[in-house]
Amino acid sequence: MGLFDDINNFLEERLDEFLRNNPHLELQAIEEQLLEQEQDTKKLIAKLQLEEKSLQDRILEIATSIQTWHGRIGKAETAKRPDLAGAAREREAELLRQGNQIWGQMEGVKQRTTKAKELLVQIKQKREEVKTQSTQAKTSQTSSQYSSDTVGWDRGANSASNSRNGDPLEAEFQQWEVDEELERIKRNMNSKTS
Repeated sequence: MGLFDDINNFLEERLDEFLRNNPHLELQAIEEQLLEQEQDTKKLIAKLQLEEKSLQDRILEIATSIQTWHGRIGKAETAKRPDLAGAAREREAELLRQGNQIWGQMEGVKQRTTKAKELLVQIKQKREEVKTQSTQAKTSQTSSQYSSDTVGWDRGANSASNSRNGDPLEAEFQQWEVDEELERIKRNMNSKTS
């Protein structure tokens, strides 16, 4: 068991190191997760809209039935049939209760649809942020790799440009800022999924 733990810890450390050296890959993974969440949310919205339409249709059916039974109440009263009029009133009241219950369900579905649409907007915004950060991380990594690859060739050249392009402190701060932003995005994602 100890050997497997050691191997697992070693692999996790190597993966963490790899992701630190390639932050754009971790950002890509987050972007893919957000894309999945976006697709799932779109499916949920479509399902809720179908459910709302079904409930609306059911309410219309009940309203038609209520009109029919209301007319029957009047006919029974005109024909001096209080037994039928009473039964028709009971049926009308039952249909009204059903209609109110379904109306409440429909309002709940509408609220869930609104919340899902708001969530979809948030997911899209977050995905755009992550996409931008991923692009910036790739650009930053490419420029720092390029500058470190060419530092030896530039030694006799302009020392001011050397300090800007190959500045290890600048690269370290950029890496630190990218890591901080990545952690902020992870925390935001975790708080939204909780």
